[in-house]
Amino acid sequence: MYNKRGNGSWGPETFLNQYKGIKLFLKWCVNKGYLEENPIVSIEKPKLPKRLPKRLTQQDSLMVLEYAFNMKTAYRFERYRNRAIFAVMLYAGLRANEVLSLKMGDVDMVNGIISVMRGKGGKDRIIPISPKLSGYFVEYLEDRSRLKKDSASFFVSLRGDDPLKYRALTRIVKRIKEKSGVDFTPHRLRHTFATLMLEGGCDLFSLQKMLGHSDIKTTTIYLSASVGMLQKQILKHPLG
Repeated sequence: MYNKRGNGSWGPETFLNQYKGIKLFLKWCVNKGYLEENPIVSIEKPKLPKRLPKRLTQQDSLMVLEYAFNMKTAYRFERYRNRAIFAVMLYAGLRANEVLSLKMGDVDMVNGIISVMRGKGGKDRIIPISPKLSGYFVEYLEDRSRLKKDSASFFVSLRGDDPLKYRALTRIVKRIKEKSGVDFTPHRLRHTFATLMLEGGCDLFSLQKMLGHSDIKTTTIYLSASVGMLQKQILKHPLG
Protein backbone atom coordinates (compact mmCIF):
# COMPACT_ATOMS: atom_id res chain seq x y z
CA MET A 1 0.00 0.00 0.00
CA TYR A 2 0.93 3.64 -0.32
CA ASN A 3 2.45 5.50 2.64
CA LYS A 4 3.49 9.11 3.15
CA ARG A 5 7.16 8.36 2.79
CA GLY A 6 6.55 7.08 -0.73
CA ASN A 7 8.28 3.72 -0.24
CA GLY A 8 5.20 1.54 -0.62
CA SER A 9 4.51 -0.83 -3.49
CA TRP A 10 1.91 1.49 -5.07
CA GLY A 11 2.56 4.86 -6.65
CA PRO A 12 0.11 7.73 -6.08
CA GLU A 13 -1.67 7.19 -9.42
CA THR A 14 -2.23 3.47 -8.75
CA PHE A 15 -3.40 4.16 -5.21
CA LEU A 16 -5.95 6.76 -6.31
CA ASN A 17 -7.31 4.51 -9.07
CA GLN A 18 -7.81 1.67 -6.60
CA TYR A 19 -9.18 4.07 -3.99
CA LYS A 20 -11.91 5.35 -6.32
CA GLY A 21 -13.11 1.85 -7.17
CA ILE A 22 -13.17 0.67 -3.56
CA LYS A 23 -14.85 3.88 -2.40
CA LEU A 24 -17.62 3.43 -4.97
CA PHE A 25 -18.19 -0.18 -3.89
CA LEU A 26 -18.31 0.71 -0.20
CA LYS A 27 -20.71 3.56 -0.94
CA TRP A 28 -23.00 0.98 -2.56
CA CYS A 29 -22.67 -1.17 0.59
CA VAL A 30 -23.73 1.78 2.76
CA ASN A 31 -26.73 2.52 0.51
CA LYS A 32 -27.80 -1.12 0.70
CA GLY A 33 -27.47 -1.18 4.48
CA TYR A 34 -24.57 -3.62 4.62
CA LEU A 35 -22.36 -0.99 6.30
CA GLU A 36 -23.21 1.91 8.57
CA GLU A 37 -20.54 4.20 7.11
CA ASN A 38 -17.91 4.21 4.41
CA PRO A 39 -14.63 3.39 6.20
CA ILE A 40 -12.39 4.41 3.29
CA VAL A 41 -13.22 8.13 3.39
CA SER A 42 -10.97 8.62 6.43
CA ILE A 43 -7.91 7.16 4.69
CA GLU A 44 -5.27 9.73 3.79
CA LYS A 45 -4.89 10.17 0.03
CA PRO A 46 -1.55 10.95 -1.63
CA LYS A 47 -0.98 14.04 -3.71
CA LEU A 48 -0.16 13.46 -7.35
CA PRO A 49 3.29 14.73 -8.31
CA LYS A 50 3.26 17.79 -10.56
CA ARG A 51 5.03 16.95 -13.79
CA LEU A 52 5.92 19.35 -16.54
CA PRO A 53 3.91 18.76 -19.72
CA LYS A 54 5.97 17.26 -22.53
CA ARG A 55 6.15 19.36 -25.67
CA LEU A 56 7.77 19.29 -29.09
CA THR A 57 10.51 21.59 -30.27
CA GLN A 58 9.74 24.05 -33.06
CA GLN A 59 11.70 21.85 -35.46
CA ASP A 60 9.76 18.71 -34.55
CA SER A 61 6.46 20.60 -34.75
CA LEU A 62 7.21 21.70 -38.29
CA MET A 63 8.33 18.17 -39.13
CA VAL A 64 4.94 16.78 -38.04
CA LEU A 65 3.18 19.22 -40.37
CA GLU A 66 5.60 18.46 -43.19
CA TYR A 67 5.09 14.71 -42.95
CA ALA A 68 1.33 15.13 -42.60
CA PHE A 69 1.31 16.90 -45.97
CA ASN A 70 4.11 15.17 -47.88
CA MET A 71 3.64 11.61 -46.69
CA LYS A 72 2.52 9.38 -49.53
CA THR A 73 -1.27 8.96 -49.61
CA ALA A 74 -3.73 7.45 -52.04
CA TYR A 75 -5.59 10.74 -52.49
CA ARG A 76 -4.62 14.42 -52.41
CA PHE A 77 -7.51 15.19 -50.07
CA GLU A 78 -5.86 13.23 -47.25
CA ARG A 79 -2.77 15.41 -47.37
CA TYR A 80 -4.68 18.69 -47.05
CA ARG A 81 -6.98 17.29 -44.37
CA ASN A 82 -4.23 15.68 -42.26
CA ARG A 83 -2.10 18.82 -42.30
CA ALA A 84 -5.09 20.94 -41.27
CA ILE A 85 -5.84 18.54 -38.39
CA PHE A 86 -2.39 18.78 -36.86
CA ALA A 87 -2.16 22.48 -37.62
CA VAL A 88 -5.30 23.23 -35.61
CA MET A 89 -3.71 21.46 -32.64
CA LEU A 90 -0.39 23.27 -33.00
CA TYR A 91 -1.75 26.71 -33.95
CA ALA A 92 -4.93 26.77 -31.85
CA GLY A 93 -4.39 24.24 -29.06
CA LEU A 94 -7.50 22.15 -29.65
CA ARG A 95 -7.87 18.76 -27.99
CA ALA A 96 -8.36 15.71 -30.21
CA ASN A 97 -12.06 15.36 -29.37
CA GLU A 98 -12.57 19.09 -29.98
CA VAL A 99 -10.97 18.77 -33.42
CA LEU A 100 -13.23 15.87 -34.32
CA SER A 101 -16.31 17.70 -32.98
CA LEU A 102 -15.73 20.84 -35.06
CA LYS A 103 -18.62 21.81 -37.31
CA MET A 104 -18.42 23.88 -40.45
CA GLY A 105 -20.23 26.69 -38.65
CA ASP A 106 -17.62 26.67 -35.87
CA VAL A 107 -14.87 27.83 -38.23
CA ASP A 108 -15.46 31.44 -39.25
CA MET A 109 -12.96 32.16 -42.00
CA VAL A 110 -14.32 35.67 -42.58
CA ASN A 111 -13.76 36.89 -39.02
CA GLY A 112 -10.86 34.52 -38.39
CA ILE A 113 -12.12 32.68 -35.31
CA ILE A 114 -12.74 29.09 -34.20
CA SER A 115 -15.63 28.52 -31.80
CA VAL A 116 -15.09 25.48 -29.60
CA MET A 117 -18.54 24.50 -28.41
CA ARG A 118 -18.94 22.41 -25.28
CA GLY A 119 -15.26 21.72 -24.78
CA LYS A 120 -13.87 20.02 -21.67
CA GLY A 121 -16.18 20.74 -18.75
CA GLY A 122 -18.92 21.85 -21.15
CA LYS A 123 -17.28 25.24 -21.65
CA ASP A 124 -17.39 27.26 -24.88
CA ARG A 125 -14.45 29.35 -26.03
CA ILE A 126 -13.23 31.33 -29.03
CA ILE A 127 -9.73 31.06 -30.53
CA PRO A 128 -8.31 33.36 -33.25
CA ILE A 129 -7.17 31.74 -36.49
CA SER A 130 -3.55 32.64 -37.25
CA PRO A 131 -2.60 33.52 -40.85
CA LYS A 132 -0.67 30.25 -41.21
CA LEU A 133 -3.58 28.14 -39.97
CA SER A 134 -5.94 30.11 -42.20
CA GLY A 135 -3.86 29.17 -45.24
CA TYR A 136 -3.98 25.49 -44.33
CA PHE A 137 -7.75 25.70 -43.80
CA VAL A 138 -8.31 27.40 -47.16
CA GLU A 139 -6.44 24.67 -49.06
CA TYR A 140 -8.27 21.94 -47.16
CA LEU A 141 -11.69 23.50 -47.72
CA GLU A 142 -11.01 24.00 -51.42
CA ASP A 143 -10.17 20.33 -51.85
CA ARG A 144 -13.10 19.31 -49.69
CA SER A 145 -15.37 21.40 -51.94
CA ARG A 146 -13.80 19.85 -55.05
CA LEU A 147 -14.91 16.43 -53.80
CA LYS A 148 -18.40 17.83 -53.11
CA LYS A 149 -18.36 16.86 -49.45
CA ASP A 150 -21.19 18.66 -47.67
CA SER A 151 -21.10 17.14 -44.19
CA ALA A 152 -21.79 19.48 -41.28
CA SER A 153 -18.59 18.19 -39.66
CA PHE A 154 -15.47 20.17 -40.48
CA PHE A 155 -13.16 17.17 -40.77
CA VAL A 156 -14.56 14.30 -42.79
CA SER A 157 -13.49 10.83 -43.81
CA LEU A 158 -11.92 10.08 -47.16
CA ARG A 159 -14.69 7.85 -48.39
CA GLY A 160 -18.24 9.05 -48.14
CA ASP A 161 -19.21 12.12 -46.17
CA ASP A 162 -18.98 10.88 -42.60
CA PRO A 163 -17.27 12.76 -39.76
CA LEU A 164 -13.69 11.70 -39.13
CA LYS A 165 -13.62 9.19 -36.28
CA TYR A 166 -11.16 8.97 -33.39
CA ARG A 167 -9.96 5.56 -34.56
CA ALA A 168 -9.03 7.02 -37.94
CA LEU A 169 -7.18 9.90 -36.26
CA THR A 170 -5.25 7.39 -34.14
CA ARG A 171 -4.13 5.57 -37.30
CA ILE A 172 -2.99 8.83 -38.88
CA VAL A 173 -0.99 9.78 -35.76
CA LYS A 174 0.64 6.35 -35.64
CA ARG A 175 1.65 6.51 -39.28
CA ILE A 176 3.17 9.98 -39.03
CA LYS A 177 5.05 9.03 -35.86
CA GLU A 178 6.56 6.04 -37.65
CA LYS A 179 7.51 8.00 -40.76
CA SER A 180 8.81 11.14 -39.07
CA GLY A 181 10.45 9.60 -36.01
CA VAL A 182 8.81 12.29 -33.85
CA ASP A 183 7.21 10.91 -30.70
CA PHE A 184 3.97 12.81 -30.15
CA THR A 185 0.31 12.55 -29.22
CA PRO A 186 -2.51 14.96 -30.05
CA HIS A 187 -2.42 16.24 -26.47
CA ARG A 188 1.34 16.81 -26.68
CA LEU A 189 0.66 19.07 -29.66
CA ARG A 190 -1.70 21.08 -27.44
CA HIS A 191 1.06 21.37 -24.82
CA THR A 192 3.40 22.51 -27.57
CA PHE A 193 0.95 25.21 -28.64
CA ALA A 194 0.73 26.55 -25.09
CA THR A 195 4.49 26.60 -24.51
CA LEU A 196 5.29 28.17 -27.88
CA MET A 197 2.66 30.84 -27.33
CA LEU A 198 4.28 31.86 -24.04
CA GLU A 199 7.73 31.86 -25.62
CA GLY A 200 6.35 34.09 -28.36
CA GLY A 201 5.17 36.64 -25.80
CA CYS A 202 1.51 35.67 -25.24
CA ASP A 203 0.25 36.77 -21.82
CA LEU A 204 -0.97 34.14 -19.37
CA PHE A 205 -4.57 35.44 -19.19
CA SER A 206 -5.05 35.27 -22.97
CA LEU A 207 -3.53 31.79 -23.10
CA GLN A 208 -5.87 30.65 -20.34
CA LYS A 209 -8.86 31.75 -22.42
CA MET A 210 -7.58 30.05 -25.57
CA LEU A 211 -6.89 26.78 -23.75
CA GLY A 212 -10.23 26.87 -21.94
CA HIS A 213 -8.79 26.52 -18.42
CA SER A 214 -11.18 27.44 -15.61
CA ASP A 215 -8.31 28.22 -13.23
CA ILE A 216 -5.28 30.19 -14.35
CA LYS A 217 -3.16 28.03 -12.02
CA THR A 218 -3.59 25.22 -14.55
CA THR A 219 -2.11 27.46 -17.23
CA THR A 220 0.88 28.55 -15.14
CA ILE A 221 2.48 25.09 -15.43
CA TYR A 222 3.48 26.05 -18.98
CA LEU A 223 5.63 28.82 -17.55
CA SER A 224 7.89 26.16 -16.04
CA ALA A 225 7.89 24.17 -19.27
CA SER A 226 8.95 27.17 -21.32
CA VAL A 227 12.74 27.08 -21.10
CA GLY A 228 13.07 29.71 -23.83
CA MET A 229 10.93 32.15 -21.89
CA LEU A 230 12.92 31.58 -18.70
CA GLN A 231 16.15 32.17 -20.60
CA LYS A 232 14.82 35.54 -21.79
CA GLN A 233 13.84 36.48 -18.26
CA ILE A 234 17.21 35.58 -16.73
CA LEU A 235 18.84 38.11 -19.04
CA LYS A 236 17.00 40.82 -17.09
CA HIS A 237 19.19 40.19 -14.03
CA PRO A 238 20.59 43.62 -13.05
CA LEU A 239 24.14 42.30 -12.60
CA GLY A 240 24.20 41.24 -16.23
